[in-house]
Amino acid sequence: MTNQYKKSTLVILAAVLGGCSLMPNYERPATPVPAIWPDSVKLEVTTKLELTNWQHYFPDPRLQALIAVALQNNRDLRIATARIAEARAQYGIQLADRFPNVNLAGTRNASRTPADLSITGTIVTAQRYDVGVNLVSYELDFWGRVRSLSTFAKASYLSTESAQRAFRLSLIADVANAYLSLLEMRERAELTAATVKARGETRDLISRRREAGVSSDTDWLQAEGSYQAAVAELANLQQQQTAAENLLNQLLGQSMAEMKDLPPGRSLAEQGISSDLFAGMPAEVLLRRPDVLAAEQQLIAANANIGAARAAFLPRISLTGSVGTASHSLSGLFDAGSGAWSFQPAIILPLFDAGRNSANLDIANARKVIAVAEYEKTIQQAFREVADLLSARDKLAEQLAAQQANAEAQKHLLRLVEARYKAGIVSNLEVLDAQRQAFTTEQGQVQVRREWLSAATQLYKALAAEDNDSSAGTTQEISSRRETLIRAPE
Repeated sequence: MTNQYKKSTLVILAAVLGGCSLMPNYERPATPVPAIWPDSVKLEVTTKLELTNWQHYFPDPRLQALIAVALQNNRDLRIATARIAEARAQYGIQLADRFPNVNLAGTRNASRTPADLSITGTIVTAQRYDVGVNLVSYELDFWGRVRSLSTFAKASYLSTESAQRAFRLSLIADVANAYLSLLEMRERAELTAATVKARGETRDLISRRREAGVSSDTDWLQAEGSYQAAVAELANLQQQQTAAENLLNQLLGQSMAEMKDLPPGRSLAEQGISSDLFAGMPAEVLLRRPDVLAAEQQLIAANANIGAARAAFLPRISLTGSVGTASHSLSGLFDAGSGAWSFQPAIILPLFDAGRNSANLDIANARKVIAVAEYEKTIQQAFREVADLLSARDKLAEQLAAQQANAEAQKHLLRLVEARYKAGIVSNLEVLDAQRQAFTTEQGQVQVRREWLSAATQLYKALAAEDNDSSAGTTQEISSRRETLIRAPE
């Protein structure tokens, strides 16, 4: 029996040491984007800003509180985090197949054979007790089939983890954008409410002047129309404000009305979000994005699946055995001479499968082609997104400066026209026109400011590779496990 164990041990050791893999060597595809950003992107005027903590990037205390609530309560983020746990467990299951499955078993078998079926012509009863350690169908991974499946599961897990980090960054940006939109609607509604009040006073003044015979019916109708237009715009903005608040509540996972002790917020002009971000070269920026990392892990998984499909053409060798004691009675299990063992190696060589293995290999190769194309597409989309946002940052800044200058000019013009109207130099129509121009430019200024802040918010999502938030313990633990897996040998 000792010689048999030695032989079995040598066979297993030789199989492990001589094992090979049919998985293709993984090579990262070339980055399918230009090596430099378009000319419209002005990197020379930017400064490097740390993007590892959203609390540093978004200084508004109320916005910080809202983002923290969303990271805690958002249902989609919970689903994404749970999928990480699911993928990690699936990887653990697949990894376990690379090691022997040994268990301790105790059995009792009893049987009764009727006399007419017994060789002796009498009733025969028999029973057997067994206690032993079993090796259950351990596959010798000569061709790397099990190893390829383990690599596939590992890459799928890492892809899920990267996708969760990408969603987390996206959630932070979405909450910030929803908050900025809510502020925009509030500020525009406040401007419109002030305009409604001013136009109402103008309408009342012209009404009194008409009763006195100084103003005509045309002047009053123009004032009335201008007033009603402002009322309609106020109702529209209030509806948009409600919609923005509902969207923010959905992202938060609860209503803002239920939140107690929210810190005071800031106006759009006081947000303090800086868009002076250093981008670096495209390969440096894009290859560290979580969505690109997720796509690459999917490519690695597809590459590993080819190895498993190739190994299916070759023989599979498995070992099943046990060692222990056996006896016809329970009390005799530990008697001298009751030792028992069994060893059952098996080899399976596919001879005819009607093309099943070939079809599986074709599927694996096709899925790798798809994964390569999806990886390259993800990089191209990321390049376009970053390039658009970097360009929008500068152009919106120019637009905002011009809009602010225009708003100041229209306010000054309105004051001059109102003074000339009171002096009887110009007509009421010119006053109404100046009011409309001032109102439009003020609304436009608020809107462009929000667009500029939204571009800065999207830049955070586009350029941030990690989110080292001290409150995100679960995410940090997942990232730590991820780094351990990446460093672990196959």
